[in-house]
Formats: sequence, C-alpha cells, structure tokens
Amino acid sequence: MNDFTTRPEIRGTFGTVTSTHWIASTVGMGILEKGGNAFDAAVATGLTLQIVEPHLNGPAGDLPAIFRQAESDVQVLCAQGPAPAGATLEHYRKELGGEHALIPGSGHLATVIPGAFDGWMLMLRDYGTMEPADILAPAIGYARDGHPMLPRVADQIAGLAAYFAEHWPSSHATWCPDGKAPEAHKLFRNPDLAATYQRLADSAEGDTREARIDAVRRTWAEGFVAETIDRFVAEAEVMDVSESTHKGVLTKADMAGWEATVETPLSVEYHGWTVYKTQSWSQGPVLLQALQILKHFDLASMDPNGAEFVHTVIEAMKLAYADREAYYGDPAQSEIPMEHLLSDDYAAERARLITETASTEQRPGRVPGFEHLADACIARSTRNYEVSDVAAQEPTMAHLTDRKGDTVHLDVIDRWGNAVSATPSGGWLQSNPVVPGLGFPLNSRAQMYWLEDGQPLTLAPGRRPRTTLTPSMAEKDGALLAFGTPGGDQQDQWQLVWFLRFVHHGLSLQQGMDAPLFHSMHFQGSFYPRACKPAEMMIEPNVGEATIEGLRDRGHIVHVAGPWTVGRLTAAMREADGTLRAAATPRLMQAYAVGR
Repeated sequence: MNDFTTRPEIRGTFGTVTSTHWIASTVGMGILEKGGNAFDAAVATGLTLQIVEPHLNGPAGDLPAIFRQAESDVQVLCAQGPAPAGATLEHYRKELGGEHALIPGSGHLATVIPGAFDGWMLMLRDYGTMEPADILAPAIGYARDGHPMLPRVADQIAGLAAYFAEHWPSSHATWCPDGKAPEAHKLFRNPDLAATYQRLADSAEGDTREARIDAVRRTWAEGFVAETIDRFVAEAEVMDVSESTHKGVLTKADMAGWEATVETPLSVEYHGWTVYKTQSWSQGPVLLQALQILKHFDLASMDPNGAEFVHTVIEAMKLAYADREAYYGDPAQSEIPMEHLLSDDYAAERARLITETASTEQRPGRVPGFEHLADACIARSTRNYEVSDVAAQEPTMAHLTDRKGDTVHLDVIDRWGNAVSATPSGGWLQSNPVVPGLGFPLNSRAQMYWLEDGQPLTLAPGRRPRTTLTPSMAEKDGALLAFGTPGGDQQDQWQLVWFLRFVHHGLSLQQGMDAPLFHSMHFQGSFYPRACKPAEMMIEPNVGEATIEGLRDRGHIVHVAGPWTVGRLTAAMREADGTLRAAATPRLMQAYAVGR
C-alpha cells in the first residue's frame, strides 16, 4: 500500500473530534476549546448532527455509545428505546395480517419509545461538565438561523415532496417551506425544532448542574414534548410503506416510564487488542464473532485488496450474521447464548466451515438448547427471498425515492483521555411525519421485530429491538481506538474490514478510510422488507479487476459499486504517550476530522 491519502490524518495532543459532517465536528471542537471534555463535545456534536443531517437521525431516534472515562473501564450507553406498552402481538397481527406479516419500515406502527435525546442528556449529566443550555446552543442556532443544506438532503426531500404533500402534511410544511423543496447549499431553517430545543434549554432549573439536566429530561419525557407526541399519535392515521394507514400506540406514559441506561460491554481479545462492543440488543457482537473466526486464518499474509482476503472475510461475516439472525435480541428479556457464541471452541468450529467456495446457504450455528432458533432463522430467510429485489440498506421509503439508508457517527477524544464513540440514528425525515409544533419525526425501529412467537426478536412491550447501530472501541498497550460508521447492516462489516487492515497490514487510520471497501448482502436484512440475497456482495472497483474476477471464480455474485460509494467510517485514537490521531472518510465529501 502506498502512503498517499485523500486528506491528512489529524494529529495533536489537545483534543480531536471526527464525525460524518464537518459542521458537527467543528461544533464539538469548539466545546473542547471552551474547556469542555469529550462527553460535552460528543453531546454538542450529536445534537448538531440532528440539524445538519436530518435524513439520517433526529431527536426521537436511537443512540448507542461506547465510552471510557480517563483511567476507567469502557462502558456502554444504551439509549435504545423499547416497544411501547400497546405494542402487543395481538394488536400488530390484527393490524398487519398475521404472524408472518412484516412491520412497516415507516409510520407510527414502526415507532418505539424515543431514546436519543434522553441518552445525550444522561451522558451530559453523569460524565460531562457543562450546562445544557450551552450544549444545546449550537444546534438551536443552526436550526433557527439556518445551515447550508446538503445536496443529498435536498435531493431526498425533492423526491418525497409530493408524497409529503398528499400524506404527511406536517412534513411538507417543515421540509418544503413556502411549498417547495429546499435548494442544495442554500440556508435551511427548522424554526419549530429550534423553538423545541430552546424551551427544553429554558426548562433547566435547579440548584445543581445535575438537577438542571434532570429538569430538561423531565420536560422531554413528561412535559410539552411528550404531551405533543401523545396527542399526535393518538389522533393521526399515518400512511406508511405498506401503502395503508395505521394509528400508533406510543403514549406519554411510555415516554415517562423509560430512561437511558449505562451497562457493561462485551469484548474479545484479538492480536493484542481488546475490542469492545454493545450487548446483543445491537448487532455489535457480530464483529466480535467475526474476529474470533478470523483468528484461524493468516490474514497478515494476504493482500488486503486481494480475492483471498476479501473471500475469507466475507465468509466469516456470513457466519457471524447468520448467528445474529438466529440468536440476538434484548438480553433483559430473552436468554441469549452469547458466552457460547463468543467462545474459542465455537469460533474454531465455525471457521472450519469456510472453504474456497462462496456459501449460498444461511448457516446459523446449532447452539445446544437453542436449535429451534436456528431452524426458525432458516425458515424466515427462505420465506423472504421473494422480496430480495428491494434494496437491503436502511430503506424507510425506498419505494418512493432512490435514497440509500444511512445514519451518523462521531468519535471524540480529549486531552485527559476521555473518549466517546457514538452512532445515533432513527427519527429520519423519511421515517415518519413531523410531529406538528415540534419540528421532528418519530423513529421507525420497530420494523426490526418479528410477529412470530418465541423468538429473541418477537415483538413485546418493553423489549428493545435488535438495532444495527454499533460503535466500537479497542485498547492495546495503553493505546485507545474509537471508531464506527453509518450503514445499517453494513456497519460491522465495514468496521471489520477497516480494523483488520489496521491490525494486520499496517494501514494508518486515514489509509484505511481511503482503501476500497466491501460487504455481503447474503444474510437477512434488518430493515423492511427484510430481504436476503444469497451469495451476493458489493465491492468498490478500485480493488482491481483481478480481485473482482477472483471472487466470481469462487462463486460470489459480485456487484461492483460506484467509485467512492461504500462506507462512511470515522476514527480517533489516543496513543500511550498521549498523542491523538483522527481520520474521516472522503466518501460523500462531508465527514471531517478536526483536532490539534
């Protein structure tokens, strides 16, 4: 690999912020410059991403974060809201047509309890140092005064404008002010969201900083925000991707009865690195499973852009993701055999399934006592093959617009060694109509549940969906690495490829961002319509024709992506001596790392 990169790898000692939008990155860096820590900066960055990338995340979305306070253990913030109390199997089967029906990818039936805003406030209260009004100020300013509209967002709004006008009038009023779609690069304002966040900031009353933040959280979950959402959901019959209207079940009581939590991560050791991921309410453990399998291959001897490397990694991904589909779910509500799935013996058994030929089968492992889950997984994948012509990336309104699903990501490390890796998502402008008066839509994460009985992902009140959101953190010899990417089911695939090249081939953070990426589409998708595409994969063309043909010779159905279109990785690193590094993908020309 040559040393050329599309942009410099950021290096310094004071602090670094990297995210999927340059405005958000510089907002976070500004917080560090004002004396805030990594947690303050992460919250300000995340809130700003809701404004500048509204097609990818919003206040009523979801938030997982992996973080470490300086000199402390790595922890996980879970701000993934569960299903509301009214989200029963009986009700959803009646609404949608039985136990094999799919929950739509948009609309109020697809909504779980909003999690992102409370998660950010919990992080600020327990780990940050600044006041909520100061942290909310940049997001309020960009919503009130305007930000340059990304061409990608303008195009997506234009593609949905007629639908909004006919079916989601509150969205049309918000995203098409003056009755027309916004222009690329022109200032775009969301005055209702600015006013919502200002009212939340103004509610910060109390004798201590912690009390003031808790007051803001109560205003969100029990005050005017929850009350407005409650009224809208109770009254609205929302057109969704099923091309029929449904009423939702989310209530103010659901919001008041839930709050974000902090928990321990899962981890494995890989070539000297301890790699941390979320528990099984996220797909995060698939990366750990894939690393366990790949310990049995000499990846360092392989060309990182060669057919042997790509084939081996793709086949490991297929096996790990098959287990995701069979066994993952909310560990607070289901028994998840995670210790077995991450064990050395099980990984060795799985590694022996990888041959020189691409698998065309869904092959979850047969975990003792859980074999019925593997059988059900295979049956589901067969049942949904007929819809495999629909894009298997986060589609919420894919039948209406040629958008490719995505989310946002940020990594922050400060001079004291505090670090955050977060992947906020949900509450996209495509997921649901804007709640009138609030300026943001609800999420659509409930589309990940099944309506059949007895599964870890069976719809149940209080159960977390198995989200695709999956930030990462790793440690080795005093060094700390935070990384992640948007991309739905592809998130852990792109992260895995990047991390393997970093570990085995010596690519720098930025070189890994610039290297060609690939992913499998073989397994069951997490998003409506839950399609499988057996043996299919996607790869960027700059791996070279020899690699592409070598993969086809091994039996892969290879789709060659457009140049520079796969993956939106960012990463930050703190060396053992305190030196900071950061990088961001050049793809889409909007992610940036900043620091000094």
